[in-house]
Amino acid sequence: MFNKMFFCFLFSFLMFPPATRAQSQVLGEVQFVGKTKADKTAGAWVDGQYLGYVAELKEDKKVLLLPGEHEIAVRQSGYTDFTQKVVVEPHKKVVVEVVMLKDPRSRLPKVTSQIKLRVKPERAAVFVDDAFVGTVSEFTGVGHGMLVSTGKHRIKIALAGYQTFETDVSLLPRQKITIKTALLPGSITQAGSSIKQE
Repeated sequence: MFNKMFFCFLFSFLMFPPATRAQSQVLGEVQFVGKTKADKTAGAWVDGQYLGYVAELKEDKKVLLLPGEHEIAVRQSGYTDFTQKVVVEPHKKVVVEVVMLKDPRSRLPKVTSQIKLRVKPERAAVFVDDAFVGTVSEFTGVGHGMLVSTGKHRIKIALAGYQTFETDVSLLPRQKITIKTALLPGSITQAGSSIKQE
């Protein structure tokens, strides 16, 4: 009898730790929903802080915020920024339906070069000349690469909790390069301005 009671207590304590129960009563959740590939692979920022791409922000990466007003921004190369203000209430869920619209000003250059990435972690944000272009996973593997104009470009790869990787490349017409690196662990204070906007 005692063993069963002890086991039940231990099981409930491990499954629902006191800090988690208390925390979930204060925080509210923001759930991102996207229908198209562009919606799901777009990068998400909350209050100027990059969190990840839309499709991954669920389960263990779900977005829990303190109550109050928050600024949501979702970005994707070739699309206009999606922005929305949300009010988060304690222990409630706010659903943000992301809709990315093609940017009519976006044009691919006639002559391009290709940049492939082999970077860990693959969920890191990629910036070319300070503009968000996607996540590492979009430019990794067979048949995947980023087309850019020829010439010089500044490449930044960043993710909260890691040190930002930066490099300059100078590309010739139709040249293909691969950037290989593993981001080094760091703190949020080391996040670059691209993912942590002041």
